[in-house]
Amino acid sequence: MASSSVGEQLRTARETRRLTVSQVADATKIKSDHISALEESDFSPFSAPVYIRGYTKSLARHYKLDVPNVLADLDAELALTKEFAEPPSLIPREKGVLDWVTLQLSKLNLRLLLPLVAIAALVALVVWGYTAWRRHQSADPLTNLGPGYYKAPAEKSLVEYLPFPPGAVPTNVPARMPNAQ
Repeated sequence: MASSSVGEQLRTARETRRLTVSQVADATKIKSDHISALEESDFSPFSAPVYIRGYTKSLARHYKLDVPNVLADLDAELALTKEFAEPPSLIPREKGVLDWVTLQLSKLNLRLLLPLVAIAALVALVVWGYTAWRRHQSADPLTNLGPGYYKAPAEKSLVEYLPFPPGAVPTNVPARMPNAQ
């Protein structure tokens, strides 16, 4: 069995036990697409070799195969692939601003910092509330008041008088001077 690929070993073991891919997927909780890809030795659906090794190990245990030999064959197959020949680097090549910020935040003592931030937020909230209250108290309450039901009359002159009732004699009208003609 060592001469055949790992995918062929897995498929042969599944078929000899007369199991379908969906039955194995239900039993192992591995996606049926991943099982089919492993049986075809197609490693493209997997993002890292750790997933390939883990799923292969689970399937080999489920089929009661010799797990160390299957994993050794898998390592030999992965060494031949371009994408999974070397394990991925654990150290990122470029460090950005976000990395620096998260590093600085991880250095902070949160037991000391969290109460200080809470107190500062509370003080800021009190100051903001006090200034809003003062602004509200000093504002003219009629500024947002609309015209109401009645419209203001158009201005004719600076002073308007009420009309006299019929038959009334005005008392505040200056008397005419007889010589003023």
